[in-house]
Amino acid sequence: KAMGEFALDIARWDLECEFNNTDHRTELNGVERLIVRRGQSFTINLHLRSGVYQPGGSALDLTVETGPQPSDQYGTQASFGLTDQIDTSRWSAAITSPPGNMVSLSICSPPDAPIGRWRLTLGQGGRVDFVLLYNPWCTGDVVYMDSEEKLREYILAQDGIIYRGGWKYPIPTPWNYGQFEDGILNACLRILDMNPKCLRNPGKDASGRRNPIYVSRVLSAMVNCNDDKGVLQGRWTDDYDGGVSPLSWKGSVEILRNWDTNACQPVRFGQCWVFAAVACSVSRALGIPCRLVTNYNSAHDTNSNLVIERYVDENGQLVQKSRDMIWNYHCWVENWMTRPDLKPGFDGWQVMDPTPQEKSEGVYCCGPIPLKAIKEGELTDKYDAPFVFAEVNADVHTFMKRKDGSTKKIISSVHVGLKISTKSVGSDRREDITHLYKYPEGREIHYDTTVTCHQDTPMSHYTTICHQESR
Repeated sequence: KAMGEFALDIARWDLECEFNNTDHRTELNGVERLIVRRGQSFTINLHLRSGVYQPGGSALDLTVETGPQPSDQYGTQASFGLTDQIDTSRWSAAITSPPGNMVSLSICSPPDAPIGRWRLTLGQGGRVDFVLLYNPWCTGDVVYMDSEEKLREYILAQDGIIYRGGWKYPIPTPWNYGQFEDGILNACLRILDMNPKCLRNPGKDASGRRNPIYVSRVLSAMVNCNDDKGVLQGRWTDDYDGGVSPLSWKGSVEILRNWDTNACQPVRFGQCWVFAAVACSVSRALGIPCRLVTNYNSAHDTNSNLVIERYVDENGQLVQKSRDMIWNYHCWVENWMTRPDLKPGFDGWQVMDPTPQEKSEGVYCCGPIPLKAIKEGELTDKYDAPFVFAEVNADVHTFMKRKDGSTKKIISSVHVGLKISTKSVGSDRREDITHLYKYPEGREIHYDTTVTCHQDTPMSHYTTICHQESR
């Protein structure tokens, strides 16, 4: 404290949750606790026990901490005092009320502060708990999105549409994301706390939460339960004993609540659209703009050679099982953020896929990968670009196994990556975003049909797969 300054003697405080949460667009979570977004100031009213606040004559020491091992070095702790005005680039505080025994204290976090639960200490004893989220309305935040209409869709909308069916007849399926429903934000924060990186090194993990690239990768791994105490267990057969069919889910809320209230035991069962929908709910809840995407005729390339090999008999029926496959549709999500870890030009939508398909860095997760990298074939960029590129671009080689044992390569091949679809902003129409993933085919495409089974619906559900031939 400077000479002549006296510490404010605080008797009680008011978090002004209704005002702050509304101002930070978190009021849909409720107004019982303080939930704010980074890079934007919030107000706490302090009622003084004695004396009055005098500009230049009053002091207040503040400390903020997050995680179990707060550290200045990792950005999970900061100490600061009163300044004349808010500095939005760092933790700062300023008095915004005239002299008196009630003080309006404005506090601001930096736009790159780690998200999660924070503790604020006011002077000698007052402690305040609050939740800090990403702020796509803040120009300094790496998830900033310059469109109020898109933010209403990709952050605030709790109902959406998932496209299923086949490429000829996409079927819109309503889904309740419910990211602001009671208890969902707590479940989302618990997902972060239960991730193996947090359990191994909680201090480093808390620091990593400043970065939506890191958090998206954690969510991709934690929405499935293959390596951890994740949310959903997948099942791709007709046997749903011990759980329910993925087709029975209508929204994410019941899934997330079941996981949270049952000691993080995996919810049974999910398939691609359920995994993706839960990931969309969690991303939006944490403040990352997110949309769910469906890729029709989606390739699953297990050996990264960008080729899917299929073996059929003389009647066109598959005769040899392979880990490579074509799903008649596959769903993932796109999260919106800048990519300062990559060369310029790769900001914007990033693919993140929580369906457990192949391991990435030893864990069942996928992404985030810039759409631009997929379109331009920049397959050296992290994370998992070759796998997603193959999903929309793989060549499919079909071989006929004759009764005499000989094998013949069929000229036509399945056309991969059709009608990549998402819900339009502000309406229930389907938006085709194939052009964001790939350039138009430079050849005429001829379609014929063969019957195949979709790997992501019950075996009794069939659709047609299209073939292409160069002419």
